[in-house]
Amino acid sequence: MLRGNSPARIDEKGRLKIPTTFRNFIEQQYGKEVFITSLSGEFVRIYPMPVWLEIEKKIAEAPSMSPTIQRFLDLVNYYGAVGSLDVQGRVVIHPLLRRSAEVTGNVSVLGKQRYLDVWNHEKFHARIEANPLTEEDQQVLTSLKI
Repeated sequence: MLRGNSPARIDEKGRLKIPTTFRNFIEQQYGKEVFITSLSGEFVRIYPMPVWLEIEKKIAEAPSMSPTIQRFLDLVNYYGAVGSLDVQGRVVIHPLLRRSAEVTGNVSVLGKQRYLDVWNHEKFHARIEANPLTEEDQQVLTSLKI
């Protein structure tokens, strides 16, 4: 399970070194191939390839003319690229996505159970400060027995 937050760095060539705890889990559970994309351009999402293939299978079963599916595919393919962890555990983030998400230098890598999100550290910190858990959120979590 991918969980927690680990600081990392994107170098001048656009390579992110996946933090060791995340890297070991991904390689052991899924292998080295990944799909790197975004759902908004605000951050980078890294799916281990088997996880992404499960999503693609669900998309293939959905109505192809669905406007929601089309918008989703537009976004993930516009920002998306297939990648592979090199021997040092690095992946290249496409320049278009790096610029859009403003991910250069120090970043936050967040484990989201089956994939990773990579955020500009300041942007993410501002986001969580501006959007704390509400009472409604707590009720939803309670209803889920969390």
